[in-house]
Amino acid sequence: MSRIFNIFKKLNEADQTAFIPFITAGDGGLDNCEALVFTLADCGADIIELGMPFSDPMADGPVIAKSHERAVADGIDLNDVFAIVERFREHNQSTGIVLMGYTNPIEVYGFKDFAARADEAGVDGILVVDMPPEEAADLKKELDKYKIDLIFLVAPTTTDERLEHISKIASGYIYYVSLKGVTGAGNLDVDSVNFHLKRMRNYIQLPVGVGFGIKDAETAKQVGENADAVIVGSALVSIVEELSSDKDKMVTKVGNLAKEISSAIT
Repeated sequence: MSRIFNIFKKLNEADQTAFIPFITAGDGGLDNCEALVFTLADCGADIIELGMPFSDPMADGPVIAKSHERAVADGIDLNDVFAIVERFREHNQSTGIVLMGYTNPIEVYGFKDFAARADEAGVDGILVVDMPPEEAADLKKELDKYKIDLIFLVAPTTTDERLEHISKIASGYIYYVSLKGVTGAGNLDVDSVNFHLKRMRNYIQLPVGVGFGIKDAETAKQVGENADAVIVGSALVSIVEELSSDKDKMVTKVGNLAKEISSAIT
């Protein structure tokens, strides 16, 4: 079984919700990013999602899109992302690492070589935001060789038929995108989230993490009452953008928010 499977199994047995923070690899500089990964793990992250920088992050909101732009401008590529994971694995074998990004860089790298390098580095899962399940067979075939999970996004608009199809190919966990949390003041419709979680579980047996619109401990606590995982991205990436010139303050502030959220859902 994969590391992600074991993480959720352990949390489920303890009746706890997973905390999954997201940052973009290389945003704020490679050294800063490495410090953030270690800090997130120390501050309660069960799994860390690392964004693979891409020049056209069309599925991301403005905060995360700008983080991609900054990392790309600094020349961060997949080899740098793998190196971050590799150095993290020298000290941490328990926290899950998921790479999240777009199809193009993976295709350029080559599915076979990408899967092999991801395994060598210590990656546990891959989430490709613009790869529909109907087109994922070739990548899944390569990832399966190394027991690397292939994770999919699900939205409120995802049909029951599509949920059933995703259930046959996905592994690790499902990332539920609560679209109502993307804009405005970040007020999440928790009732809507719970409705869709119940609907999804009619078809999907994997753990379900909820992301988008979760910016503080209180919202995380509400969502975590029914979700298997709480995923937080923009709130953390905003701190990186704000304090990238002051590493110590940036790492401290990211760590403090991570602790608050982790404590609220356990």
